[in-house]
Parts: sequence; C-alpha cells; structure tokens
Amino acid sequence: MPSNKLRWGILGTGNIASRFASQVPSSATNEVVAVGSRSTESAEAFADKFGIANRHGSYDELLADESVDAVYIATPHPLHPEWAIKAAEAGKHVLCEKPLAINRAWAAAIIEAAVRNDVFLMEAFMYRCLPQTKLVGQLIRDGAIGKVHQIQASFAFQASFNAESRIFANDLAGGGILDVGGYPVSYARLIAGAAIGAPYADPAAVTAVGHVGETGVDEWAAATLFFDSGLTAHVSTGVRLNDENRVRVLGSEGYLVVEDPWFGGDGKPTHVTVHKVGEEPRDVSAEPAFIYQAEAEAVAAAVEARQAPEMSWEDSLGNLVVLDKWREAIGQQYEAERDDVLIPTATGRPLAKRADAPMTYGEVPGLAKPVSRLVMGVDNQPTLPHAAMIFDDFFERGGTTFDTAYIYSGGRGEKLLGQWMKSRGNRDDVVVIGKGAHTPHCDPESITRQLGESLDRLQTDHVDLYLMHRDNEEIPVGEFVDVMDSHFRAGRIKAYGGSNWSLERFDEANAYAAAHGKQPLTLLSNHLSLARAYDVPWAGCRHVSDDESQAWLRERQVALFPWSSQARGFFTGRAKPEDRSDEELVRCFYSDENFERLRRARELASKHGVEPTAIALAWLLHQPYPVFPLIGPRQISETRTSTPGLSVALSADEVAWLTQV
Repeated sequence: MPSNKLRWGILGTGNIASRFASQVPSSATNEVVAVGSRSTESAEAFADKFGIANRHGSYDELLADESVDAVYIATPHPLHPEWAIKAAEAGKHVLCEKPLAINRAWAAAIIEAAVRNDVFLMEAFMYRCLPQTKLVGQLIRDGAIGKVHQIQASFAFQASFNAESRIFANDLAGGGILDVGGYPVSYARLIAGAAIGAPYADPAAVTAVGHVGETGVDEWAAATLFFDSGLTAHVSTGVRLNDENRVRVLGSEGYLVVEDPWFGGDGKPTHVTVHKVGEEPRDVSAEPAFIYQAEAEAVAAAVEARQAPEMSWEDSLGNLVVLDKWREAIGQQYEAERDDVLIPTATGRPLAKRADAPMTYGEVPGLAKPVSRLVMGVDNQPTLPHAAMIFDDFFERGGTTFDTAYIYSGGRGEKLLGQWMKSRGNRDDVVVIGKGAHTPHCDPESITRQLGESLDRLQTDHVDLYLMHRDNEEIPVGEFVDVMDSHFRAGRIKAYGGSNWSLERFDEANAYAAAHGKQPLTLLSNHLSLARAYDVPWAGCRHVSDDESQAWLRERQVALFPWSSQARGFFTGRAKPEDRSDEELVRCFYSDENFERLRRARELASKHGVEPTAIALAWLLHQPYPVFPLIGPRQISETRTSTPGLSVALSADEVAWLTQV
C-alpha cells in the first residue's frame, strides 16, 4: 500500500543531517527513505544508524532515486546552489539548510531553478516553524507590549580556533554571520513585520562593526537595522565569543523575552515571558515541538503551494540582503566573491543555452554573427557574483548581446563583463556593445582613449558593436566618422552607430561616409517604448517616439537599440496616476494617453497569459524595422518576466490598437 507521506532523501551526512534524520521519523506526514553521501561507506554508516532503506554513494544517485519526493540539503554553505538547483532539475522538492546561499545572488539562482522546474523550495530556518515563534508573532500583532520600538537578538558561540574547521574556513564560507547570524536577523525582520501587520519587514539601512580573523571570516559582529516604521533592531553573532543567545522585544507598554528562541525547547515545554507596566510578569506557553520534525511538517503542509509561509522566497532573499550588507560593513568578503576570480556557474557545469531557450535573433550590417533580440544592460550589477548569475541566466535563455559603456559604474560594468567572459570562455559566443564619447568628453580623441581603456577592462581586442554615446554638434560630423572608420579598419570594432544622435546628424554622417569611402553608421540607440516619451531623463538624450522619427526608421531600416525600452518600469505596476513619487517617471511618461496604453497592455497580457512588460516588449519587436530592446534587469526574476515577450505573437490589429488614440 503506497505511503501518503512526503518521502525524504537526505543529501549529506554531517551533524545537522543526523538531527534531521533522528526527528523526521516521528512525523505523521514525513518519512526518510534515502540518504546520499560522497562515499558509499559514509552513506551506509548513516543509513544503518537511522534505519534508512536506500543509501547512495553519490549525490547524483540520490537525486536519481525515484522513491524520493523531497531532498534535505545539508552540505557546507558553498555547495547549496549546485545541489539545490540539481535537485530542482531532478523534480525533487527542496529544503536547503541556511543560508540558502552565501549571498543573495546565488540564492536568486536557486529560486529561479525552483520556479523553472515547478518544485517546492524553502530555506531551513527551523525555528520559524516552531509554535513558540508563531506565538511571539501573534503577541506582537495583538499589541501585548504596545508599539514595538526595539528588538535585541543574538546568536553566538565560542569555538576553539582551528583553521581547518568549517566555521573558520574561507573556502567553506565560515564565520558567524552566515553560520548563525542569519537567525537574529531573520527574527528581527519577522517581528518588524508583525509590528506593521506584515509577514516580515526589510530594513532601510544597516550599520555594523565586527572582527574579521586571520582566515578572512568574521569571528564577532554586531549590527543595527533601521526600519521605515521607526523600529530598530540590534543583532549580534560570532564564532569566537559567546552571547546571551536570546530575543528581547521592547515596546511602549513593556517588553517580552524569548530565552530559547533558536531551538524552542526542542521537544520540551517552552514559553515567552511578557513584562508589562503595572502587571506581574507572565509566562505564555507554547506547544512543545521537535524542531526538525516541525520543519519537515511545514514543508509537507505547503508543498503544493511551492512556498511555505514560515520562510517564503522573498523573505529569504531579504534576509540575505541584510547579511550581505552586514558583511560588507565590516569588510568581510570571501575569496570566491572577489572581482578577479574565475567565478564558477551555480551548478558547476559549463554554461550552455537551454533547449527551451526562447530567444530570437537578428542581424546588424557589418557584424558577422547573430544578435539576440533582447540586449542585457551591464549597469545594474554591483558584484561579480551578482553579474555572473544575471549574465548566466540571460545566456541560458539564449541571450548573447550585452550593452556596456565606458562610464557605467566608473568602468566597473566593463570589468565585471570582462571577468565573466574570461570565466566562461565565451567571448566568441557573445556580442559586446561598447559606448564612449559621453559628455563632456564627446570628441574624436576621447573616443580613441576610452575605447583603449574599455578593451583592457573587457579583456578583449575588439567590441562587436560600438555606439557614440552622445553627439557634439560643434564638431564636424566627418571627424567622428573618420575616427570610427579607423577603428573599424583596425578591427577594434565591427560595426558602429550613434546613441542619442539626431536623425539629421545620422544622415549627415552617412552622407559623409559614402562620399569619402568610409564605414557608415548602421545602428542607433535612442529611446523608444510603448509608453510614449514626453521628455528624457538625462540631458542630451533623444527619443524616437514621434511620428516623424518612426517614419525615418521605417524608411532607413536602421537597427534600433532602444534604451529604457520598458519606460523606467511604467508597465511593471509602478506607474499609478495617484502615485507621483518618482518625479522622472511622472515627467517623462505620465499622461492620459500612456495610462490608456498601460490599460490596453494589461488587457492583452491577460489574453496572452503574460505580464504587461512582455506585451510592451512584444510591441517593440513587432515594429516594421529591426529592433533590439535593451533591458536592465536587477534581478533574475525581472529577466524571467521580460523574455515571454519574445514568444508573444501580436496581430497587426493588436499592435496598432495598443497605440491608437
């Protein structure tokens, strides 16, 4: 008779895996059926100890076990992305030990794999599943201590220094912040959320101090979290200094204390003590629970929803944002996160386009390789891990074209793209767009200097497409054509054009090129989006939203690479007639006409089963001239909601209807 229990496989055989294996069998909704280790001997010993039927001498064998529904990942921190993603790809639900990854970037890659493969995923903050923790949240929501003002939370321990130990090893992402610091941070965010009637809240700012030891990991650290509600939280953690390891919450009417917040008695009776003005302290009891059993039961209860309320995906990402800021504030960075490393893919596999990649391609005169119809903007990636995850995901979706510029982040964008290409060995497979000649250095001499620096940063001898970022109409256009032609003939660029150039100067430049036997401009990068622009965000920018420009594009068939193709988020839900907080969005795009276009985009989005952003991109891609929209996703999820625009087939009537007055 088949079991109706969730059948678990345990990936890893360390101490925490043992605790999970010892408690799950007492659950009415879960059972452990398999274990996987990197050696057969370890798997056999673990399975014998806990009475587990299936034992595997590799993690891959565990993931191939058809008797397993869900996998508990109990490896060291840096291995979480690889095995969580591979588990999702194997169709297994995933409970991954905390931290979900060593930074937010890799965690986002794990979540994307869960979305793509339609499996459950939760970060294993087991205390979140305890009745005691839920009791604290309810007390806060009920106003048991009035208005919450301050949270104090700590989780630290004192270990003897051993450079070989996991908690002191840089390559295993040791240190207190990732090992146990996530607990007080997540508890503080939970309470800050409960205080305003939300599941959690993210701090607006983080300040911190700490001690980084000789192995490069944090050994003691303290931080203050500032929330928009006015609430503050003081958190501390460490691996070479013990602390009280409790939670105190102070409010306008008193305070409450949680003496055992992280383990909640672990099967023994537990309570929360409430201290209120004019009253005797009172202990509020919580139901006893075994922490890993409670965690497994939370998964079983929510598996069909793919996320658990105890620790949602956005909650995990928000927690890691704080941990990233905490580490940055004290100067702690792992070697694997440095800008100059050969950064691996999240799975450890070579990067490759997926079989179901939705990307389509076009051509630009002068360039002998296909250009992906969506172009990744290289200007929103603050770290190499972040850039690598965003770029990897884009490449796996078939994206090959990357838009960078000499001035982006002071050259950091070019450096990160160059290091990513070096790490992946894929320079010949991608199209790099470079830009220079930005005001006030908009002259032929600056182009040569900037291009040389850009090539050094990008670690390449050429860019595929080059755009003069601005025009300087005080300089004869032929001087710009001459310098660009020289770089074309030297092989440093394959094709070029203008960004924020007037159409008149573009025509004048090509007339000069034709008359003097020079390479012409073949691409243009001015603004265009479904939301018609009434102004531009930066001085010197130009759009081609007007009817005359559209007629020019149809006639010339010049390849257009429109920046701000999503109108600064106008179609994401940010734009509301009553919300005028984003002054540039209001100035450039707010009009009755554009809100009507937004309404129509939403109507077509519902019809085609996509987001309005995808309709906005589809409108661009259906123009009667070559268009390669630039997108600037800050997160993988934003790329995900954009790419369906490639597959939306709009009829000619629908394209026209979106902009009809």
